[in-house]
Amino acid sequence: MSQFSWEPEVIEQAENGQPAEHPPESYEDPGALALSVDDFSALEDRILRAVNLVKRERMARAEAEARAVTAEARLAEQVPQLEHLQGELGTLRAERDNVRQRVERLLAQLDALEI
Repeated sequence: MSQFSWEPEVIEQAENGQPAEHPPESYEDPGALALSVDDFSALEDRILRAVNLVKRERMARAEAEARAVTAEARLAEQVPQLEHLQGELGTLRAERDNVRQRVERLLAQLDALEI
């Protein structure tokens, strides 16, 4: 584990817009930002969990994007087939209507013979 030096950097704007020459007294105490070993370990654990979470989310996003690309490719392949099948369905419906009309005419002719 690398060691970190915790030296606060204070950037303040005075009323005239210039940086303050002397930081407030609370920042001059080097022990003011000292973290206990337990606090630092807890912070390190939280950071590691956050990093792992981000990695998992990025992997899940990449997988979802790959699935979306695959689905779009499959859809693009199926669109011409769908259009062909829709045209064929329209043709079959027209043929069915034609056959129905012919059968109705034949039945009408049979009814006329029985009289």
